[in-house]
Amino acid sequence: MMKKKAAVIGAGIGGIAAAIRLAVKGYETHLYDKNSETGGKIGELRINGCRFDTGPSLFTLPELVDELFFLAGEDPGEHFSYIPLDSSCRYFYDDGALLNAWTDRLRFAEEAEKVTGEPRENIISFLDECAELYALTAGIFIFSPFYQLDNFRKPESINVARNFRKLNAFSTMHGVISRHFKSPKLIQLFDRYATYNGSNPYMAPGTLNVIAHLEHNMGAYFPEKGMRDIVTALEQLAVRCGVIIHTGEEVLSLVKEGRNITGLETQSGIVSVQAVVSDVDVIPFYRKLMKEERPARKQERQERSTSALIFYWAMKKRFGELDLHNIFFSSDYPGEFRSLRTGEVSTDPTVYLFASSRVIPSDAPDGKDNWFVMINVPYDRGQDWTRIVSEARRNILAKLSRRLGQNVEEFIEAQQVLDPPLIEKLTASNRGALYGSSSNSRFAAFRRHPNVKGKYGNLWFAGGSVHPGGGIPLCLASAKIACDMIPPAE
Repeated sequence: MMKKKAAVIGAGIGGIAAAIRLAVKGYETHLYDKNSETGGKIGELRINGCRFDTGPSLFTLPELVDELFFLAGEDPGEHFSYIPLDSSCRYFYDDGALLNAWTDRLRFAEEAEKVTGEPRENIISFLDECAELYALTAGIFIFSPFYQLDNFRKPESINVARNFRKLNAFSTMHGVISRHFKSPKLIQLFDRYATYNGSNPYMAPGTLNVIAHLEHNMGAYFPEKGMRDIVTALEQLAVRCGVIIHTGEEVLSLVKEGRNITGLETQSGIVSVQAVVSDVDVIPFYRKLMKEERPARKQERQERSTSALIFYWAMKKRFGELDLHNIFFSSDYPGEFRSLRTGEVSTDPTVYLFASSRVIPSDAPDGKDNWFVMINVPYDRGQDWTRIVSEARRNILAKLSRRLGQNVEEFIEAQQVLDPPLIEKLTASNRGALYGSSSNSRFAAFRRHPNVKGKYGNLWFAGGSVHPGGGIPLCLASAKIACDMIPPAE
């Protein structure tokens, strides 16, 4: 008897996870990606002897990766290794203050009190509230298709309704944080978690303060071979599960018959399928693959998330002041987000600097360094990106040089740049928006594209542009939600 055939379109982390889950369910699973490698935004780059992870750099909820190995009957420790971090980030303020975000929350609270004057009790109280928020919402808003009617009948949903005020849905993140702290430094530190899904802390609902829980209460980790190793390990697992991977083969369109998808057209011809999971940004998916303009326009009406401007710098000097993850804060955070809203970039942007050589010494030659330097920028609206990149580079270098006490530009040996138009070209992310739609309203979670649409009975969705959102943990969650709805092949 022939196996039922499933196709996954897009080999980002959500697509690879979906392919593994479908293979375990008994499907002959085919994974397609137009690029020559899997991984989507989780890429790798080598310049002047330096290795760079090109995309996501923070690793939380590693158990979601482990779960895929367990699902396939394997021990994850035999194939993929990661370490807990002592500090999730090192924060540099323009007034010279330096704050280590220790992953031991008591140690973090003590240091934050010394640096900012904020009583440690206030910090612990806020982190406790974030933990309670996660416990209240995760089962409904992150790990299940909460938009389905049956979900609202679950005991967890009833519990959410009884404790609705604790969601802080009608307050902004900044508003909630400001009620907890007097220190502008700590307010800014916790405000920045809105950027983890491309949003604005002065507009996003207070419910998103749950993000801080993942890092401060549950811990931050890093793969022993770098972020790209997550993709490598899962791709190898997929192959062992029987997934057939078609890299460099673009899916051109889907074949529709009534309320079902019966096949897909690739560069090699038409392939018959019984189930389809899309890991493609939903706007190009509808417009290019489904040839359906109406749902594409509906998604476009939602505000796009922010994008990123990234400089990959091979440095001929190693700066001892830096940790694995580093933030150099803007001295005008509200102004930074006002600029983003208008489609521009602040002259004083917050700079994120990631140096994987702090964990993996071989990622840079001795005495040298690999700097991934990123700022948040607006999605592509046709701006003059040549001008924006040039001005941003100048402002970033001025900030880093001022704070590190040396002319940073003198130590740059080689550079590559990733901007929103290039992000769109490489990853098909609409307008270069990293997370699909933003979360800048209390209704954003309800408007995000679901993991299944009623129109087609055998089409499901995973990835950062659909529920529950972007980032590695949420993309893995989206694959689980989608595949849990798909019946076993036999």
